Amino acid sequence: MNWRNLFWAECRKLRRSKVIWIAVAAVFLTAGILFVGGLEVYHGSEVHYGLKVMRDGMRYLENAGWYMDEMQPWAFFFVIPGMTALFGSYLSVREQEEDTMKSLRLIPLQEIDLMRVKMILTLLFSIGFSMLCFGITFLTEAVLHIEDLSASFVFMLWKEYVLGGIGIFFAVFPIIAFAAGRQKNCWSVFLFTEIYSVFGLFAGMADRVKDFYPITAVFNVSGYQIASMERRMISAIVLLLCGCLGIFWIRKKCDMIRGEKRNGTK
Repeated sequence: MNWRNLFWAECRKLRRSKVIWIAVAAVFLTAGILFVGGLEVYHGSEVHYGLKVMRDGMRYLENAGWYMDEMQPWAFFFVIPGMTALFGSYLSVREQEEDTMKSLRLIPLQEIDLMRVKMILTLLFSIGFSMLCFGITFLTEAVLHIEDLSASFVFMLWKEYVLGGIGIFFAVFPIIAFAAGRQKNCWSVFLFTEIYSVFGLFAGMADRVKDFYPITAVFNVSGYQIASMERRMISAIVLLLCGCLGIFWIRKKCDMIRGEKRNGTK
């Protein structure tokens, strides 16, 4: 089977899954909670952070860009890591759970190609839901104060969301790959990933640790966190190492499946 057919087959199978709708609901719920929190009035000195500004005596939502900016830590700590891991682990172990692996073994199919397609879909899922967060917050900001949003500011935030979505995939990729090799339950993977990502809140309190902890490293790479080039490079290397570790476990799983195939034909 070629890659186009594999993508088509995997996408069709997703129609029966509720994972995507659960993720959509989680994103809208998070956006709603943050919107309500933004109705509070900010009291404090005027803060300038890059192109972002917070002014005393104004509601958080009245500061242009606050909603788009604040959604990132909420989404990248609490929503997208867990949902991406749930989606990826669901794709990876679905054949075992639905007992269709025996049928797949009759097809002239390279297991590594199938897993590549599944992981590419998981990457697209992570980016797509990051873009959903961006879209919701951008439309809200446009309704509230479109005249205060410059093109450079919107593009900067768009870039942060795109890189954040890619970074989150790399941060949770080892978990997905390990779970695929051990055939772990999707929801146990989700729970573990939530603990792993929320722990990033504590890792972020230590100035040097946050460069090395994968979830917080995402904020350095995306540009959300103002950091030196050295710290961004360290964080990028950490995420690349996560990717290499994930690839190692994926290949290990595929080798195991090929071994089972050979034993089954003897």
